[in-house]
Amino acid sequence: MTPSNLFENVPEGLPEEFFQEILNRSCGHIKIERIVSRGHHSPEGFWYDQAWDEWVLVVRGRAGLEFEGRAGVVELGPGDHLLIEAHYRHRVAWSDESRDTVWLAVHIQSPSDL
Repeated sequence: MTPSNLFENVPEGLPEEFFQEILNRSCGHIKIERIVSRGHHSPEGFWYDQAWDEWVLVVRGRAGLEFEGRAGVVELGPGDHLLIEAHYRHRVAWSDESRDTVWLAVHIQSPSDL
């Protein structure tokens, strides 16, 4: 077994957010991915609308999330985490432009979503 590091092997140029699947266990209906944002945000008018719950943790950096029907932006920094329930429409309003924002996202899926 060789350990991996969340902060290593990030591509130099990131024209889009970088998504990397770390673990996917269909028997447990869980997928874990690393997301790296570098000033990225969702396109204007775009909303994620996922059929599964997603737990997110900001490990490094800062970002802001918007949720449909909720005023303001939820700001997240190192150690901040939250559960986004299925079909709660959300978007990345902003992420730190001066350094990478590294997220861990745990997707908790029903068998039909896998």
